[in-house]
Amino acid sequence: MEMHDNPDRKIEANGLTLACSVYGRGTAPVVIFAHGGGQTRYAWKGAAKSLGEQGFQSVALDLRGHGDSEWAKDGDYSLEAFGHDLIAVADEFELEGRAPHIVGASLGGLGAIVAAGILKPGAFSSVTLVDITPNMEASGVAKVVGFMGKHSMEGFSSLDEAADVIAQYMPHRPRPKDLEGLRKNLRQDQDGRWRWHWDPAFIQGVMSRSAVGRVGDLEQSVRNIKVPIHLVRGRMSELVSDASVEAFRALAPTAHFTDVADARHMVAGDKNDVFTAAVSEFLSQRSEGVEA
Repeated sequence: MEMHDNPDRKIEANGLTLACSVYGRGTAPVVIFAHGGGQTRYAWKGAAKSLGEQGFQSVALDLRGHGDSEWAKDGDYSLEAFGHDLIAVADEFELEGRAPHIVGASLGGLGAIVAAGILKPGAFSSVTLVDITPNMEASGVAKVVGFMGKHSMEGFSSLDEAADVIAQYMPHRPRPKDLEGLRKNLRQDQDGRWRWHWDPAFIQGVMSRSAVGRVGDLEQSVRNIKVPIHLVRGRMSELVSDASVEAFRALAPTAHFTDVADARHMVAGDKNDVFTAAVSEFLSQRSEGVEA
């Protein structure tokens, strides 16, 4: 199998340069991975690379304002902005008329809903939503946003301090002994402090100037999606409850559903092997040209 020697690439989208990592054959069915708010493309860990080895071409993207992608000079971090970016990336990787698949976690999933249901129906061959639905639990959203915003400005004095804060927020995960992985999600500024690898304006602007900020608009967008949909939920999720799943399945009765045990909102980080297997099975059944 011909693999990409250098997986890192840059893509121009809507006036911004976006960073991504690409794994797999250049002629294989494409899967775009869009991370959650405040994360980077490295949040997918081995999922994108594993699918690349299984016969797909995986594109793990840094969303605008995140990781190695450019920050939005106008501060536009609305769901439409993220959706338009995902469409631009899909257009970049479309192969012989075959639209890419999209796997979106949290914010990336909301962007995918808007893109596929409102902005450009048919932009993707399938839509996989990772622990995100229109009917999210308000308390879970407040918890996530509160954690993201708490240290966005002052940052941390060291990687050890950041690891301690993360361990308090996610007590179900063991605190990592090797802190090198944190360097992918943090940046060290000129004052020596470590800050999250995203634009601080994002946390204030993610829902601003958005025509789809209301739950009803997102619900209609899900109804508009005509391609196969896959909802992957972390069974211990703070955001997607059983009631959220029921409401989603009423919007998309034919959607495939995977409930990952012992996983919270960041499903791929909690149970990467189970997550990857579920996504691979769903996509393999809906893709042509995938190597066995």
